[in-house]
Amino acid sequence: MKIAFDYQIFTLQAYGGISRYFHQLGHEFTNRKHEVKIFAPYHCNQLIDLLGPSMVVGRRVSQGDFSKAKALAIMLLNQMLAKRAINRWSPSLVHETYFAYRRSAPSKFPVVVTVYDMIHEKFPEYFGKLDPTSFLKKLAINRADQIICISESTKKDLLELFPWVEKKVSVIHLGFSAFSSKKVEPGTHKSYLLYVGSRNGHKNFRGLLAAYVSSKEIHSAFDLVAFGGGRFSAEETELIEEAGLGNRVKQVTGSDDLLASFYKNAAAFIYPSFYEGFGLPPLEAMAQQCPVVSSNTSSMPEVVGDAGELFDPYSVTEMRSAIERVIFSPTKRDWLVERGKARLAEFSWVKCAAQTEQVYRTALK
Repeated sequence: MKIAFDYQIFTLQAYGGISRYFHQLGHEFTNRKHEVKIFAPYHCNQLIDLLGPSMVVGRRVSQGDFSKAKALAIMLLNQMLAKRAINRWSPSLVHETYFAYRRSAPSKFPVVVTVYDMIHEKFPEYFGKLDPTSFLKKLAINRADQIICISESTKKDLLELFPWVEKKVSVIHLGFSAFSSKKVEPGTHKSYLLYVGSRNGHKNFRGLLAAYVSSKEIHSAFDLVAFGGGRFSAEETELIEEAGLGNRVKQVTGSDDLLASFYKNAAAFIYPSFYEGFGLPPLEAMAQQCPVVSSNTSSMPEVVGDAGELFDPYSVTEMRSAIERVIFSPTKRDWLVERGKARLAEFSWVKCAAQTEQVYRTALK
């Protein structure tokens, strides 16, 4: 089978979960003796270069060249160049990596698209009025021959809005690969709770802050570390300082090795999100033997299973209680760590690629 991935996500992300998904699929499909090419004439992604020059049709340029002023022009140029190159290569099918106004390839080639979440549709208030994602997603969904959702939760949300596509939807969970084992000291020897990633609206970091502040037992014994997501905003800083906890709540950024170390040394990983299409951070925590305390909405129960202490993210009281049940009980922590080891076995890229291959074969019928 000749499989083409288009340029979209590699133009949008230097790193990131979606580009890592296609990087892993490319690697696994090659192992399964398929031909894979990524058609990204001008991209900023640093993951696909690891696949080797024979797999990537295009070249990486500085992320600085993808400024807002140039991004649209580069996207249009990529669309034109990629479409021509895909047509010349004549793949079995095309897997569109994100949501575009037009097809990435001539209509004679079957198209597969992956839906990662329905956040823009469920929480439009967190996005600008001119954000085109929902509109472009609808176009991509309607023209696709087959659709992959990365969780049952995402499929349910998709079909609530687009029930007519049900016959061409499949659910395939993402795989999981642990970070490297290179040891990096986290730079703190105090006990801490860990939060990872963006802190935007639906991620509910403010709810976690409220739960942390509301429990003297928690904030007197544990710091709160937010890894990634950029420096605290002025609003976040004000909330932290008003609570008198400026020296207990910290933001850090660093490599995957450093993140792995923070997971490994945390008293617990807290995942307070209102909504996720899948949610890899709990699995990352489990891989580093860090107990998981997670919200119980959207895809989280599906991913976490019984390997996490779940709570209603809309209730600060429930979140606080769930955190306290874990961090003040060595028995509970040890039990969650053991359940996490077992849970990880459910998610592999080999399994993800095998199921995706079946979707491709359906698209070719």
